[in-house]
Amino acid sequence: MSECKDCNFFCDGVDKAPQRSLFNALGMTKEEMRKPLVGIVSSYNEIVPGHMNIDKIVDAVKLGVAMAGGTPVVFPAIAVCDGIAMGHLGMKYSLVTRDLIADSTECMALAHHFDALVMVPNCDKNVPGLLMAAARVNVPTIFVSGGPMLAGHVKGKKTSLSSMFEAVGSQAAGTMTMEDVEEFENKACPTCGSCSGMYTANSMNCLTEVLGMGLGGNGTIPAVYSERIKLAKHAGMQIMELIKKNIRPRDIMTEKAFQNALTVDMALGCSTNSMLHLPAIAHECGIDLNLDIANSISAKTPNLCHLAPAGHTYMEDLNEAGGVYAVMKELTKKDLLNTDIITCTGKTVGENIANAVNKDPEVIRPVENPYSETGGIAVLKGNIAPDSCVVKRSAVVPEMMVHEGPAKVFDCEEEAIAAIKGGKIVAGDVVVIRYEGPKGGPGMREMLNPTSAIAGMGLGSSVALITDGRFSGASRGASIGHVSPEAAVGGPIALIEEGDIISINIPANTINVKVSDEVLAERKAKWQPREPKVTTGYLARYASMVTSGNRGAVLEIK
Repeated sequence: MSECKDCNFFCDGVDKAPQRSLFNALGMTKEEMRKPLVGIVSSYNEIVPGHMNIDKIVDAVKLGVAMAGGTPVVFPAIAVCDGIAMGHLGMKYSLVTRDLIADSTECMALAHHFDALVMVPNCDKNVPGLLMAAARVNVPTIFVSGGPMLAGHVKGKKTSLSSMFEAVGSQAAGTMTMEDVEEFENKACPTCGSCSGMYTANSMNCLTEVLGMGLGGNGTIPAVYSERIKLAKHAGMQIMELIKKNIRPRDIMTEKAFQNALTVDMALGCSTNSMLHLPAIAHECGIDLNLDIANSISAKTPNLCHLAPAGHTYMEDLNEAGGVYAVMKELTKKDLLNTDIITCTGKTVGENIANAVNKDPEVIRPVENPYSETGGIAVLKGNIAPDSCVVKRSAVVPEMMVHEGPAKVFDCEEEAIAAIKGGKIVAGDVVVIRYEGPKGGPGMREMLNPTSAIAGMGLGSSVALITDGRFSGASRGASIGHVSPEAAVGGPIALIEEGDIISINIPANTINVKVSDEVLAERKAKWQPREPKVTTGYLARYASMVTSGNRGAVLEIK
């Protein structure tokens, strides 16, 4: 960043004349060259519904930057639609894009010496990927997302993408006609935006507010509302204030900010993927976010929201109820947040939420009347997952909070789906899907297809699923993911055999296979690593560098 807050790195000096000649080639005037150069990272594309409107958001950001005295310059970031990638080879390329996004943004930002950045993401990996990049580059940065989709309406009820996936399972079970499936197909996703429940994209956009990197409303204002355009203009204007005050991402994303994020995560009932992304973002900030603290935070944090798929409210409802700030205001009644830390508004958390009001106690339960006294996510440990695994507790029915059943073991997602749809999974079973972790997948695929098939076939209240892969935020039920260590490195999940009894106790935060240590040791001695599923291209490089799910699946040079 240039020393002068009123101009950019390239504006003066004969040694920068070659660079200025290239700015001239861009049609940039001398007046523009003298202003701070603000990079706007646009995730716009025409394949992701959550990103098809981002060109409008970017235009609004550019206007805001220019109005406040900066020179906006746009460059791109890629994005994968998890829903479109789901259930086939494409899902191997979802999580891995988080690091591509972070790497490419770092390259662009530092190569061109931007004075500040405005990140415009929306969907699952773009938000954490750009937060990781923000921490690395560490110039003044603000986020404004594309916004959530409005809920669909089918047969007089609000619905979303998770209902669409479950409809496929219902049709396979013979409880739904093809005509009904087609109605869901045409009505479940009615507008642009990130899918309308508290799935991963919306979870991370809400947590960007909590971390202090986005303005109020960033996580909840629907994509199609004009208020979203206003928010983008304000973000463009506010980045100029951050330049003047020299407030940078690592000033904002402190250890206390991540504690706030975990706390609000528990209150909102966010996607389990937040337990993958928050440690990765913290890692880029130089902070070790050990997930062992998640349960201690959960133990004192009430779950205040049951948005889809956990309940029947949607992002538009959370927005009308007061948004993320209203949830945070409720939590301050129990003194659960650090309110004295700085944010991208230039104000503290406490100042930001001072006037927030909970306008709908059915959507945001007051702390005196929560859905549960403990948070929406639980981290489990046991002889299956010595390092940890994760479950969205708020989306588990009461009768599955404690469960024992025989293991039905599958070494890939496709085998499991065939068994579920073929009627080979029955009430009481525990479906085990392994060799789908960060390294073994590679890419740690989401298991929305099998969880939706289980729910759609009426087994959601009697069958559990555990995996070293992960789950979409749209998954519900006793879906336990991120099992670490993963099968590909010889983790105990690789040693489970068909028919072993698996014991899950979510309130006690435990998960175990009822096999003696001696037997597990014998199985371990016989275990042999599998040949890599992919040996060329980006996935092979990713698999060689990626760490386990409990560490956020960050990349490290071996």
